Amino acid sequence: MAQALNDLFAAWGLSGGFVNVIWALVKALLVLGFILLNALLLIWAERKVAGHIQQRPGPNRLGPFGLFQTFADALKLLFKEDVIPAAADRVLFVLAPIVTFASGVLVYVVIPWTPDIVVRDLNIGLIYVAAASSFMVISFLMAGWSSNNKWSLLGAMRSAAQLVSYEVPLALAVVSTAILAGSLSLYDIVQAQAEWGVWFIVLQPVGWLVFLIATLVELNRGPFDMPESESELVAGFNTEYSGMRWAIFFLTEYASLTAAGALNAILFWGGWLGPSFLPPAAWMLIKVYGFVFFAMWIRWTFPRIRVDHLMGMGWKVLIPAGVVQLLATSAIVLIWG
Repeated sequence: MAQALNDLFAAWGLSGGFVNVIWALVKALLVLGFILLNALLLIWAERKVAGHIQQRPGPNRLGPFGLFQTFADALKLLFKEDVIPAAADRVLFVLAPIVTFASGVLVYVVIPWTPDIVVRDLNIGLIYVAAASSFMVISFLMAGWSSNNKWSLLGAMRSAAQLVSYEVPLALAVVSTAILAGSLSLYDIVQAQAEWGVWFIVLQPVGWLVFLIATLVELNRGPFDMPESESELVAGFNTEYSGMRWAIFFLTEYASLTAAGALNAILFWGGWLGPSFLPPAAWMLIKVYGFVFFAMWIRWTFPRIRVDHLMGMGWKVLIPAGVVQLLATSAIVLIWG
């Protein structure tokens, strides 16, 4: 299809630069379409998973298996009144959800779903992911401070402390896989697992455990959802948001959850690699949504932990474990690499 479109553009006499712009727009629209549809389905799936775990039905009235419930909720949010507090900083208040969504979307640029399906394979893919995701901290601070609400500000500060603290063990776990692969490209990391003949989860089980916990904390998923703790902070940094601005925060959460599942699959579970009876894309999606289901399972099974316990676990347990994993990986590569 790509070749056919290129031939069509050539027949119309379009220049190479203009064709590149068109392809960039097409890729952006495909990514946005996937994120929107994926979020709608995951919201429905999380409600059903929560219902089964906690022995309640979940959505089961609107449409078959309650499938239309999420679409009805999205329609309601689309027409819901958009309220901005009178004392809020209007510019930052409006920009915060946009920055949040941009941070969640940018990660998808470098995720290779198959050997042939990737928007852009950067040789510094891991650094790009770290840089793009770091904007999430800024957006939460913008949302909390601009709301002029003490609960929002406390939620934003708690979120910033949580995200900054757990970026350290997350980086240690990710760097270990990059050392094994000898590259920062996500595509090369999958190819390295094919060359080693083993997925990195086998070589780095401790690193994967550190990555898993740190990722769930970075996503603000339960039992680590302290920034939105309704029992203490009403709803945290997004207390004053309503309508589609609130929905953008919610949408970004599921976009980031899926991106985290893709990174988990690529870094530790071989990405699209698998037996030949299924295509590469199928293996990739199985691994991604397996992680998503696991995250939902954890959220609706364990109670929320205390914030001091969360910070202590990051600095006293995960960072030392990540350092040991990094040193062990470096030694293995130095001796047998």
